[in-house]
Amino acid sequence: MCHDKNQIILHYEKSIAFVESLANVTEEQWRTPIEAGKWTVAEVIGHLTPWDEFVLKQRLPFLFTEESLPKGPAVEEMNASASYNSCVQSKEETIANFINQRHQLMNALYPIDDQQWQKSFKIGTSELTLYGYFASLVDHDLLHFSQIQKVLKNVGAIKWISSI
Repeated sequence: MCHDKNQIILHYEKSIAFVESLANVTEEQWRTPIEAGKWTVAEVIGHLTPWDEFVLKQRLPFLFTEESLPKGPAVEEMNASASYNSCVQSKEETIANFINQRHQLMNALYPIDDQQWQKSFKIGTSELTLYGYFASLVDHDLLHFSQIQKVLKNVGAIKWISSI
């Protein structure tokens, strides 16, 4: 397997383990904002799921075709909807939804030919590779996971959390 593809899949495997470990936090810790005035741990995890679904259904099938990419969603609306859903769902449901969607996305990466990971494509005026595209998504995950680890450490929950 291509090193680039392997790195992304390894991150997704670790991200699933990290989110699974959040099942060990209390409801109060799960509903703790990552910073004053910011989303809770629940909302941060919950907002990743619709973005994984978007990448799976609205990006991957079109990246190496002659078809135009579907228009991206309204970011603020999608995030607000995900935030709301995370507030009304149980911790278990939010975690299960994340894991299910992340598995689907990860499984869609396996059949992609190794050569495709360095092939250029365009999104709007930006030219990038599949690896570059997914590396930016990994960076986004890592930023949020770091925020979660920091806040959970501050409330004494870090011992239960898998490292990422």
